[in-house]
Amino acid sequence: MDIAVFQTGPLGVNSYIVPLTEQQVFIVDPAACRATHDQTVLTDWLTARQKQPCGILLTHGHFDHITGIAEIRNAYPNCPIAIHKDDIASLDPNSPESAAAMVSYFGFPELHAIIAALPQADIVIDRQPTLREVFQTTDPAAQDALARWKIIHTPGHSRGSICLYSAADNALISGDTVFFHSYGRTDLPGGNDADMMRSLVHIKTALPSGTIVYPGHDHFGFTIAQGM
Repeated sequence: MDIAVFQTGPLGVNSYIVPLTEQQVFIVDPAACRATHDQTVLTDWLTARQKQPCGILLTHGHFDHITGIAEIRNAYPNCPIAIHKDDIASLDPNSPESAAAMVSYFGFPELHAIIAALPQADIVIDRQPTLREVFQTTDPAAQDALARWKIIHTPGHSRGSICLYSAADNALISGDTVFFHSYGRTDLPGGNDADMMRSLVHIKTALPSGTIVYPGHDHFGFTIAQGM
């Protein structure tokens, strides 16, 4: 599967553009923004290849994974944003678990205005459906491709962390749950070490060892057997 990968935003998030058909794609964790001077990286790629995104999927709500959603929405106003219900507070500026609070914690004052202007989620994920049940498209081929991707709730890094798995494509987009020989930190608000261990065990036992992993940071394209 030809997933396009971009290191974007303030902490070098792996933002993914995932093909569905010749024209349609979906986007995972767009972080490219004005503060890091890469705000057009994803939209330029989409425009140059005449791709149309049917949705933005957030693997979780931490600030470094969401700083680019406004850039996508400005270019594609009808592109919906989806996040798990247990991380919806990240997009609420009045919540202590909001992205704004995280920005203050990590000391990125230049991101405050960007975070404050982020659009709210359009779709709140409350179970573990396929993406066909999350994003709408009238293209039958794109519908079939979306149906290949299943959402797996993997709390630990945050309460609403999710992974995306496609058996047909032999691919796992793991957010900050699985890294190469590592896993996401659990000491931030909403993190829980016991939940993370359960999520990691589930991934390792439920998915084939040769599944190719696309994590939220750093090295990507390793298999579960190589990296876990």
